[in-house]
Amino acid sequence: MNKKIRLSLFRNHHPAPGRQKGVGLIVIFLVLAFLQIIGFALLMVTSTGTRMAGNIRTQQQASNAAESGFNNSWVSIEDSFADGDWISFDGHYVIEPTGIDNPQADNYFRKLTDLEILNVLDTDSDGTPDVDNVLYFRQPFIPTGSGTYNLLHTYTVFLIDDEAGGGTADPNDALLVCIGAVGSGNNVTTTRLEIELVIRTEGST
Repeated sequence: MNKKIRLSLFRNHHPAPGRQKGVGLIVIFLVLAFLQIIGFALLMVTSTGTRMAGNIRTQQQASNAAESGFNNSWVSIEDSFADGDWISFDGHYVIEPTGIDNPQADNYFRKLTDLEILNVLDTDSDGTPDVDNVLYFRQPFIPTGSGTYNLLHTYTVFLIDDEAGGGTADPNDALLVCIGAVGSGNNVTTTRLEIELVIRTEGST
């Protein structure tokens, strides 16, 4: 009696062991690469955030320095008028170098950066202004524990005749320019304040 035997052929859908290892390595490499990218991105965000926080803090310190310059100058100017040493702003403006108060000039103070202004006021960089009528120049104001002052935080203050470039001269008003600076050398952060001062006389509004 003949028997027919049916042979069922099953295809093996599972990869060979060697192929499994290859696929596993590729997956591991992809995961490691992804984690490395994420780690690098987190590192960049963290360092950038720290840098930005430092820059904001330094800028705020420069603003505080400029405000300190204004406050001290305001008291000094009021005292000068009260004592009769000043009767107007005439003769107390910074007028050098030539053109610093003229909007048409190349070295008009508003066309210069804060550091450029400090340099033209002190051309030989000896820490003392080379022009007249600078109220304060690189003035430190934060005391240290040893009785000295922190030289990295300073302010510079001077008066500008806002009618020097044209218009009717008025010795009863002036532009008070205050530059706060934090740092030394080329690594200096600055902030500038410009405040118009007007002498109030009796009967004026």
